[in-house]
Order: sequence, then C-alpha cells, then structure tokens
Amino acid sequence: MVWTAPHNGAVDLAVIALTFGAIFVVELPDKTFLATLVLSTRYRPLLVWIGVGLAFAVQTTVAVLLGHAASFLPDTAVKALALVMFLIGAVILFREGRAHHQAAEDEFADKAKPAQGWRAILASFLVLFAAEWGDLSQLLTLTLVARYDDPRSVFVGALGALLMVSGLACLVGRALLRWISLHVLHYVGSGVCLVLAAVTAYELLR
Repeated sequence: MVWTAPHNGAVDLAVIALTFGAIFVVELPDKTFLATLVLSTRYRPLLVWIGVGLAFAVQTTVAVLLGHAASFLPDTAVKALALVMFLIGAVILFREGRAHHQAAEDEFADKAKPAQGWRAILASFLVLFAAEWGDLSQLLTLTLVARYDDPRSVFVGALGALLMVSGLACLVGRALLRWISLHVLHYVGSGVCLVLAAVTAYELLR
C-alpha cells in the first residue's frame, strides 16, 4: 500500500497511525522509557513529562526537517535508504533485546540530581535531550518523512508516540515492567521494522 501526502496542508491519518505505531513499539523498551521512569522517581512526574516532552519536540522537529530534505532525492534512492534504515533498526532492536538494561538505569540515575519546579523540568529536558540524539526513533522519524513526504503527519505521529511512552513511564512505569518483559518488546519492535522493510522492498522492486 502506498500513501501520498495530502495536497491541502491537512494531515494524513494513515501516516499518523503508521508513524505512531512504529515509534511507540520501538521506544517503549528503549532508554527513553527507562530514563523517564528513573527521572519520575526523583522529580514530580508531571514536571518530568513536561521536560522530556520539550526535548522530544525539538528532536522530532530536527528529524522531520532532515527527512523532508531527504525527500527531494529520487524516489528510488529514498526507498533504498528507507529499506536500509528499517533493516538496521530491526538488527539494533534485536540485539538490544538480548542486552541487560540495569546499566542504562544506573546511568540516568547518576545524572538525575534532586531539584524542584523549573529546575526539574530543565534537568529532565537536558537528560533526554542529550540521550536521544541519533536514537533509533529519531532515525525512524527521518526515514518515514523521506519515505512518505508528509512532514506534518509524521511529526504528529512521532511526537504523540514519544509523549505516550514517556507518560506511561511517569505514571505506571515500574508496574508495567512487572508484567511486560523489555526484551519481548524489543523483539516486537524488531519485527515491526522488518515488516516496514519488507513493504518498502516490495514497492522498490515492483
């Protein structure tokens, strides 16, 4: 199935849904969730969510702009790039699914210093802002923008997924980890990337 960007400036619900689903599954077991969870044990969860949300907004904007620039490449080149990125994402998630996450939790715990009010927002912003550059979700956002040439829809879907993941981490993070294994979520994310790669390969060879 091929989506085309709306020509009237509106968003495409199909692209939003695809982007939201892909980013949500990829980020739920990632360090985004863990970092937000650790921060929310140190600061008020609402302040953490505001801080990380601002960091996500900046980084998603950068990814969307880079992806939009890449969309001006020939269609075949864009599809080939998307295929490679999806395959890389699948491999990264599969390997991370076999890794231990305690080191990541310790890393973010060390960076999180006691603070209140706007200082807690700033601390949360800085931790996620530094940790997420070059993250898989950012690369996937860039790839989806280049692939579907619909920056608005991808931005809405990607940022919505990131805010949902961080919100879950703030509210029910530790309870969620009691009955959902992170390595299983990594494998699911890897599978999503493989499906996207297969669809892209089909469109490339057709």
